[in-house]
Amino acid sequence: MVSRHYETTVAEPVSMSSMLIILLVEDDEELSGLLEHKLARAGYKILRARDGMEALRIYDPQKVDLVLTDLIMPDLEGIELIIRLKRLHPNPKIIAMSGGGRNGAEGYLAIARRLGVTDTLAKPFTCEELVCIVRKAFATQTINPNDVGQKD
Repeated sequence: MVSRHYETTVAEPVSMSSMLIILLVEDDEELSGLLEHKLARAGYKILRARDGMEALRIYDPQKVDLVLTDLIMPDLEGIELIIRLKRLHPNPKIIAMSGGGRNGAEGYLAIARRLGVTDTLAKPFTCEELVCIVRKAFATQTINPNDVGQKD
């Protein structure tokens, strides 16, 4: 489970006009609240969705800078959400996270990587790992798996 220990480090100052927006898609309400709190303390604005269908209603590529999604959810799972988001926008920044249910996380996360997500995160993880991966995602370009090996 995600560590409930909050460190006392101060987040880098972020002006309101440049605040990056993360769409957090997680069906576990307690975990979603914890992740929102931690990411907000790190300087990000958070929009929350309980499942993939709600995320699709909220998602606007002009306003959302990154999607952080669980993979196993009711109604519309994370893998299908990733596919649909990539149809809406060619290279959205997406971090997929999963505990994997009965089958373990790695299989689900491997599928997400093949779909070209920015990064993956296996549960359980610490809040510090989460913030580090989010910062890394904003510092790198998303690679479209269809573009790998192609020349300009």
